[in-house]
Amino acid sequence: MTSRNARFDFSAEVPGLETLGRVHFIAIGGSGMSAVARVMLARGVEVSGSDGRDSPVLETLRELGGRVVVGHDAANVAGADTVVISSAIAESNVELAAAREAGCLVLHRAQGLAATMTDSRPAAVAGANGKTTTTSMLTVALQAAGLDPSFASGGELTGQGTNAAWTGSGIFVVEADESDGSFLVYRPEVAVVTNVQPDHLDFYGTFAEVEAAYAEFAGSLRSGGLLVACADDDGSRRLATVAAGAGARVLTYGFDEAADLRLGEHRADDEGIGTTTTLHVPTGGSVTMRLATPGRHNALNAAAAYLAAADGFGADPQLVLEGLAGFDGARRRFEVRGEVGGVTVVDDYAHNPGKVAAVVATAADIATRRGGRLHVAFQPHLYSRTRDFAEGFAAGLAPADTVVLLDVYGAREQPMEGITSELVAGPLRELPGERRVSVGGTFAEAADALAAAATEGDLVLTVGAGDVTELASLVLASLRPGEER
Repeated sequence: MTSRNARFDFSAEVPGLETLGRVHFIAIGGSGMSAVARVMLARGVEVSGSDGRDSPVLETLRELGGRVVVGHDAANVAGADTVVISSAIAESNVELAAAREAGCLVLHRAQGLAATMTDSRPAAVAGANGKTTTTSMLTVALQAAGLDPSFASGGELTGQGTNAAWTGSGIFVVEADESDGSFLVYRPEVAVVTNVQPDHLDFYGTFAEVEAAYAEFAGSLRSGGLLVACADDDGSRRLATVAAGAGARVLTYGFDEAADLRLGEHRADDEGIGTTTTLHVPTGGSVTMRLATPGRHNALNAAAAYLAAADGFGADPQLVLEGLAGFDGARRRFEVRGEVGGVTVVDDYAHNPGKVAAVVATAADIATRRGGRLHVAFQPHLYSRTRDFAEGFAAGLAPADTVVLLDVYGAREQPMEGITSELVAGPLRELPGERRVSVGGTFAEAADALAAAATEGDLVLTVGAGDVTELASLVLASLRPGEER
């Protein structure tokens, strides 16, 4: 196995939690970093951290016992034995430079999380699309079955108010991030791959390298472990074939006739939110799966969770189904933010073409069932991703009646000449169908435009991995006449 990352050796042995000493997190407020910090605090590790701005997440970590400050300063690292960072932290960061000079052990956040899992039975959920929701569904399913897993996810479980917890039960469910190769660190007992698609090409370079990394991920399974892979996705199906050929235990799921767990009849309720799906299970016979979350893509996510729980960890299938029926979502995954005057506002984290297509198609179906229209604000995430997948984003946005394209959210990247949201707008305007497309403007202007376009029965959807999530509250305010924003 190779690490595939020049900064971190993800093939190296994971250090024991007891060897880490005091652990300092740089940019502790992020969803992934805060999840690791939560688990370490729960396990009795002395934790400190810093972030660029204060937030409710930082306050929660303080309440849990972390020493967390706002602002980056070399003095923050004093006394730390281990420093945890993400790939987004540059070597020039003053705290990281101080940690290197002091001889601290520097770990990627995935390595830090893996250190808390060395005495656990890990389930790692990976894939370009759906991994946060599938991680959350698997967690809830195992909870319903009485197995009480520890978990760490990129999104907060709506009904539980947290994205991570340590229970000591022995099972640990983790969302495994493929973007920088760090998913190779977990050595899972159960691995779930929802799909293998050409994403994060700024790191991998080519889709062939993406597929090779997933093959290494499947190869990192513990002896006797289970790979759960989607038969409806070409890349995941190829991975299943390769893994089975290498001797791994593999179960597939999907609407595909050849899937081990085949999804049959799939029906949405009258409003399009809840669904009922027939599952033809590997042992023969069929069961009925009911969900309160919309879309065929969520039925697939739930099917993956069902296999991982029932066949991977031996959970009672009926209790698993009850848990999935009670799943009420994860934050920023088709999260209903409010309704004003019969207009529903939903926020979603989708940021690659597959995710955008799935969430827009689902939202369009719901709007149609309500006799309304769909209005979407999309904020492209990363200049490289916008450059590489502009036409795919356009195709995914096509079902909307109104599309407001916000400026590209650069995140870790610097602007690239000629790479703007116009790259998405151009092909979108050329696609069949009638829709209004606009580009640019402030959040306030976008909120006013969306609110002006929406009438009773319509659905407004804000989409993207950047700060577009802030737009939903502005839309709701704009829908309320006279409300100060």
